[in-house]
Amino acid sequence: MTAAASGLADALLSDGAAPELADRMGLYGWLIGNWSMDAVIHADDGARHRAQGSISFGWVLGGRAIQDVWVLPGFFHGTTLRIYDPDLEAWHILWSDPLKQYYSRQIGRAEGKDIVQNGRLEDGAAIRWSFTEITDDSFRWLGERSDDSGTSWRLEADFRAKRLAT
Repeated sequence: MTAAASGLADALLSDGAAPELADRMGLYGWLIGNWSMDAVIHADDGARHRAQGSISFGWVLGGRAIQDVWVLPGFFHGTTLRIYDPDLEAWHILWSDPLKQYYSRQIGRAEGKDIVQNGRLEDGAAIRWSFTEITDDSFRWLGERSDDSGTSWRLEADFRAKRLAT
């Protein structure tokens, strides 16, 4: 690793949640670690594309945020920054995929046993990204889009992730 990369890693990565926020970081904190995923991408024309990829989650910014990197070869290579907002009692979710030039901003909260992130794209479409079927070592992630303000939803992505042994 170069000195510049080492310096960035030292400044970015954290060993755990910031002590003053530790009790509120659990919604996403359980994701910390490395995961494999089986993905199904649903195209607008109804075609389904299957692929396998990886996800890595880690504490960043002094333990005040969680960052992840999602890699699905041939489809996307992006990162999410998840920042807890004590005033909202919710999480700001910032997704960026420089490969596809796709960006989104959402608010994430617990909904029952699930984690649901809601937002809008630049074209006004509503998006809903959900972590469901959560266990210590697996989860299902659904990416949905609505062009009618949430009256109906179209599934765009369905990922099933499994934690990798450490």
